[in-house]
Amino acid sequence: MTRKPGTPSVRPPRGTRLVAVALCAAAVVAVPQAAHADPEDLDIDELNARAEELEETYDGELLQFEEIEERAERAQEDLEEVEGELERSRSGVARIAAGQYMGTAFDPTLDVVFSSEPEEFFTDVAMVEQVGRSQAGQISHLVALQEERAEIAREAQDELTEAQELIEDLEGQRDEVEALIEEYEAQQVPEAPATPTTGTVPDSVRGWGFDGATPRMAAIRDEVILNVGVPYEVGCARNSNDDHGSGQACDFMLAVIGTHPSGGNRSVGNQIAQYAIDNVDRLGVKYVIWEQRIWHAQNRQWVAMNDRGSVTENHYDHVHISSY
Repeated sequence: MTRKPGTPSVRPPRGTRLVAVALCAAAVVAVPQAAHADPEDLDIDELNARAEELEETYDGELLQFEEIEERAERAQEDLEEVEGELERSRSGVARIAAGQYMGTAFDPTLDVVFSSEPEEFFTDVAMVEQVGRSQAGQISHLVALQEERAEIAREAQDELTEAQELIEDLEGQRDEVEALIEEYEAQQVPEAPATPTTGTVPDSVRGWGFDGATPRMAAIRDEVILNVGVPYEVGCARNSNDDHGSGQACDFMLAVIGTHPSGGNRSVGNQIAQYAIDNVDRLGVKYVIWEQRIWHAQNRQWVAMNDRGSVTENHYDHVHISSY
């Protein structure tokens, strides 16, 4: 413990510091569970239900919600785990305290807590120090668990708040987005760029499902290839349940699959992602995934994605672009 300013002229016995520790321990044991208030009641199940109602409109945007939801659920699981350990530790210290106080070999430091005249026990410094040392580890563990619980509770609260804010934003923009989607569907292809794209796409970059892209995605794909360039092939349609399955997405490879790109190719990846972002409305880009982050046209910000376990799944070897 940190000594308060203004040290008295007569130093107290060293044992008093251990008495103070014991007092802290008893206070920790005595604090009821209700004193450790949970985060504000944000129900992840309710947010999931609201998200389901938005799926038809925001199939891509909900990828961001799913990432945040996963982190929120993991934080809640961590919180429940540490609360269980905290309760076990609190109960263990409480049993020791009760046993020593009520037994024959009672602990003077604990008796100080319950006695109306604690100064009587300051005389036996050696006994106080011995008992204090024996309990120090358990007391420290209990205090550390309380601090860990508070930190995890804050993390869980932050994740749930972020998920709630995202759902509220999506609900507020739903009508506008649905009207925009209708407009994109009527157009079929994006508006031409201010500076016309010239040239032809080389055969060397035509990857899997290249010709299976929708007209809009094909136009986006070709514009990126001709204006930014790609060091490896571009793949589009494949048999899957995501936007690749409908031909509304292409992967712009920056390295051999499963490997990290060179510094120069990583720079190209940044340029490809930024080109899609800079032209999002004209092109009808829905979202971009690059380097374990997802950027969506509606909230226009990057959201971190959880670790999927590989370079490819985390989108380090390619930029993914989806269109409406």
